[in-house]
Amino acid sequence: MNLISREFIRNLAPQLDLLNTLGGGMAQVQLRVDKREQGVLVRVAAPSVSPENIHVLLNNNRLTVLGEYRHQPEDQLAAPLFTRVLDLPANLDLTRIDAVHEEGELRIRIPYQNPADRPREITIRQR
Repeated sequence: MNLISREFIRNLAPQLDLLNTLGGGMAQVQLRVDKREQGVLVRVAAPSVSPENIHVLLNNNRLTVLGEYRHQPEDQLAAPLFTRVLDLPANLDLTRIDAVHEEGELRIRIPYQNPADRPREITIRQR
C-alpha cells in the first residue's frame, strides 16, 4: 500500500526547491562531466525542472547552466532554482556545442577541437 503517490512527490519537489530559494538558498542539481573520445559530455540531472525553465549560457570559456521556477509558464516573475558554472578548457570547440533535454536530464555535448587547429610547439633537432 502506497501512502504517498509518485505524482504527489513529483508535484512537491519543485515546491520544496522554491521554498528553499525564497529563503536565500539554492537547489543543487547533480552535474557530471564525462570525458569521451570525441569530446566532453556534461550531464545535469534536474528532474523537477521543465526544459523551458533551464538556460545554458556561454561566455568566453565559462559555461553556465541555470534553472528557474515559474508557477505558470506565462508568469513574468521567476525564482532561481539552481546555477552551476563550469570553466571549460581551451581544447574544446565552443562553436559546436549541442544541448538536449531528455527524461529529466540535460545533456550538453562539447566536441574537442581538431588537433591540427590547436597551437603546438615544434621540437628543434640539432645536427
